[in-house]
Amino acid sequence: MGRALLAELHGVATSYEPAPGRTVRVPDDTVVAVLAALGVDASTPHSVQAALERHEREERDRLLPPCVVVRPGRPPRLRLPEGTVLRVEPEDGGDGAHGAALDWRPEADGPAASALPLGRHTVHAHAPDGGSATATLIVAPDRMPTPPARSHGFLVQLYSLLSARSWGMGDLGDLADLAAWSGRALGAGFVQLNPLHAAVPGTPAEPTDPSPYRPSSRRFPDPVHLRVEDVPEYAQLRGPARDRVDQLLERAAALRTAVLHEGALIDRDAVWALKREALELVRTVPLSPGRRAAYCDFLAERGQSLDDHAIWSALAELHGPAWRAWPDGLADPRSAAVARARGEHLDRVDFHCWLAWLTDGQLAAAQRAALDAGMAIGLVHDLAVGVHPSGADAWALRDVFASGMSIGAPPDAFNSRGQDWGLPPWRPDALAATGYAVYRDLLRGLLRHAGALRIDHVMGLFRLWWVPEGREPTEGCYVRYDAEAMLGVLALEAYRAGAVVIGEDLGTVEPGVREALAGRGVLGTSVLWFERNYNGEGGGGATGEDGGTGGDSKTSETSETSEVNGASGGDAITQSQDTAPARARPLRPEEWRADCLATVTTHDLPSTAARLTGGHVELRHRLGLLTRPFAHERAEEAVELAEWLGLLGRLGMLPEGPGDEEAAVKAVHRFLLRTPAKLVGVWLPDTVGDRRPQNLPGTWDQYPNWRLPIADATGRPVSLEDLVASPRLRALMGEVARGGGAAGPRGKPTPGTRGARASDTVSP
Repeated sequence: MGRALLAELHGVATSYEPAPGRTVRVPDDTVVAVLAALGVDASTPHSVQAALERHEREERDRLLPPCVVVRPGRPPRLRLPEGTVLRVEPEDGGDGAHGAALDWRPEADGPAASALPLGRHTVHAHAPDGGSATATLIVAPDRMPTPPARSHGFLVQLYSLLSARSWGMGDLGDLADLAAWSGRALGAGFVQLNPLHAAVPGTPAEPTDPSPYRPSSRRFPDPVHLRVEDVPEYAQLRGPARDRVDQLLERAAALRTAVLHEGALIDRDAVWALKREALELVRTVPLSPGRRAAYCDFLAERGQSLDDHAIWSALAELHGPAWRAWPDGLADPRSAAVARARGEHLDRVDFHCWLAWLTDGQLAAAQRAALDAGMAIGLVHDLAVGVHPSGADAWALRDVFASGMSIGAPPDAFNSRGQDWGLPPWRPDALAATGYAVYRDLLRGLLRHAGALRIDHVMGLFRLWWVPEGREPTEGCYVRYDAEAMLGVLALEAYRAGAVVIGEDLGTVEPGVREALAGRGVLGTSVLWFERNYNGEGGGGATGEDGGTGGDSKTSETSETSEVNGASGGDAITQSQDTAPARARPLRPEEWRADCLATVTTHDLPSTAARLTGGHVELRHRLGLLTRPFAHERAEEAVELAEWLGLLGRLGMLPEGPGDEEAAVKAVHRFLLRTPAKLVGVWLPDTVGDRRPQNLPGTWDQYPNWRLPIADATGRPVSLEDLVASPRLRALMGEVARGGGAAGPRGKPTPGTRGARASDTVSP
């Protein structure tokens, strides 16, 4: 009992429910290992008792918790001695009503928290007995910003979107073009991207992991996405440097041609080798006074986090990315050895700072292009659930990551082995001790040039499955996070950025989590094929003011298991239709929740054309991924598809009749537009009939995950210029624009799809 109590006090679960009504006890050695990762010794009865006594003593003697999170009108639960005085130092410390320290009485009969400005402040407590304490005080808004109007937009993996100017993979110039064109010509309100986080660099022996969901750092974007020619200093290149860059351009054109016309896969390392050399030449051009001042401002604004990222990048060039194997002293970012190395390699450190600045500038330009085109939201960035254990963040922030632990998923009815994603988890106690500064800075960086943020595996704000190193995923346990604090920091940063928040809430979701997210204004994610009614009560169970499905759709059940696959990388959604409850009917459009991004498919699922033709089953069969006979799987898929097509027909959304693939793609999008969903996302490859998934969970070298360009129904790669001219795309997006009810930033209707004409092309 003592160890179970100790675990509970530290948010460590000693049991879990893989299915309703079935409880599984966590192994004792797992509990001991997880508590040890949290700095608590529970290895013996004596150590357990000592830890309990220490915890009781600390709680008794502590005047304030390390971080206090409040919402206006909701005073915190603080156990303060009578007569304790609280003074708040507002974060701005400047002039105005909140410029000076404030007396604060958070109790119910005193001034409410609404008397405090929103922000991250410092609170000082002074007790009558002379005791004092200081803590971080976060005053957060109740809700995240909401979309200004219903809108539609594209979902795209940026690397897959090549244009006539790409260096072998899609870049930020292509993103700006896509946003500008789709906003103006199609009335689109947003473009949702894959994570653009910095990747762990490749080595001669180990290429870069192409998965955007296993990054080196989530705090900085990867410079591989830069459009080199758009760097202002590029135009000033002269002489041999210009000649060499021209040669690199020719080699980049060869990479692009190979991908678009010769069947080659996207080679991130080859692209970066060319861009890195070109950028090093561009850097020889001095910055103008204004540009130099802007660069210095960026260095000052990003501060220690940028310096750490650049130092790690410079050291990784010398010693490889596996920082635990670096020479003595370099594994500690605050060591004297690292300080010396910084001085010795200052030019390379500055090079990586400069790359981060350039990338930030081109992201800003892409968001400006989106907003200038009339988009209400613009760019929707994606926050991966974790970072690579050998990457920059794991090195620089080692004190807030749990050593010897990996996050994953427990075994359930659809995956009896559980999942280990190979990503170290944040320590909830360390986050609180720092006032959630690391989390806040991460969000602030991602929201710099975004109109919305998608949070991968948003349930991780509440709890994560920790797997001790060397153990099977079945031997993990849940560790709880302070969801009020995590959501509070998120709400504050989203409010400051004016950004919408979208939570990827597919998979096994703890009861109450969706309701809590909806209550704070976080939009959910609803994928058409999994929106089914499993409660057998007829309606979709719209509950609450948002019209949410309230747990009745397939996304509320364990039919979709989120996984970050150590092989394929990324937040993969394991298909499990083969074990889904029988004959749960598709939800009608009015039964869908309103507060969501509604889509037909995602990067981890079959394209719509593949699902309609059964091509995804054939692919999984060829690769040996089916768990049942091919004929059985194909028949089950056909029944489920027929149910959806039947519903579409009864609703009058398939006037073209059966047997027309392109018409069926239009029909499923007509269906999305009939739902109350606030955002409707169109998977960009669906617009041209692409049959290949960008990621196939459970594979590594059997399938080219994260390395495919967008292609048409014949498998021919399609450039951005081809997309713009595609009659199939225009026909589909015409349907979407007519039914989307999109509005521009000022509430005026955005333009619908215009007929193709010369001005609707992207300049090469």
